[in-house]
Amino acid sequence: MTQRIEAYPPKTVTQSALQLSELCCSYPDRPDVLQQVSLEIKPGERVGLIGPNGAGKTTLFLAICGVLPPKQGDITSFGKAVRTGEFRPEIGLLFQNPTDQLFSMSVRDDVAFGPMNMGLSELDVQERVSAVLELTGISDLADCPPHHLSGGQKQMVAIAAILAMRPRIMLYDEPSASLDIRARRRLIQFLQQCQETLLISAHDLEFILEVCDRVILLDEGRVVADGTAQAIMGNQDLMEAHGLEKPYSLIS
Repeated sequence: MTQRIEAYPPKTVTQSALQLSELCCSYPDRPDVLQQVSLEIKPGERVGLIGPNGAGKTTLFLAICGVLPPKQGDITSFGKAVRTGEFRPEIGLLFQNPTDQLFSMSVRDDVAFGPMNMGLSELDVQERVSAVLELTGISDLADCPPHHLSGGQKQMVAIAAILAMRPRIMLYDEPSASLDIRARRRLIQFLQQCQETLLISAHDLEFILEVCDRVILLDEGRVVADGTAQAIMGNQDLMEAHGLEKPYSLIS
């Protein structure tokens, strides 16, 4: 049973950004990776997804994006069902390794790839590319080959490439894993100002604490706790029971 901690006050009824109902996912060699996962995320929420290795976090992201077919259950985004293999530009996924998302000869071309494949006019593509390059602070890198960039720069290029398609939901899978301290701080500041609905999976719990208001704890394919970031991550017994540590900043 999911543990609810510090329930949020009643909100005005609004359409969910993301709704999962009794979601189950398996792999041929690994059954029950996700088991009856049900959750709702409202537009504009910043949600951290935490849990030990093998908890099912990346699998959950792949199902939400329509890459992995569910064994059972339903996924809807802004009231529309997510179908496996269907292109959904309103849902963006940042991979753990940004290099996996960069393949063009220049940063500009990488960022333009998504809008071009959405069938936009050349002018609209150029406007979107310019806007997101400025938003992510990488306009000066527009003509650089992506493989020449630092890890932090590659991360921002990958983010810009997704934002160019104007997603309403952004899924970040371990976004701070390969970043140095300076790049990590820049990413935190960027995410704190984002307007999209955010779902961030990370082992970097201090990162989650700075960016997210709500946290979902996943273990063995199940949602075991859902509540405010400080209430869940500040619960030492709960964290240790699921292979995690209470963040240092929450130790009084």
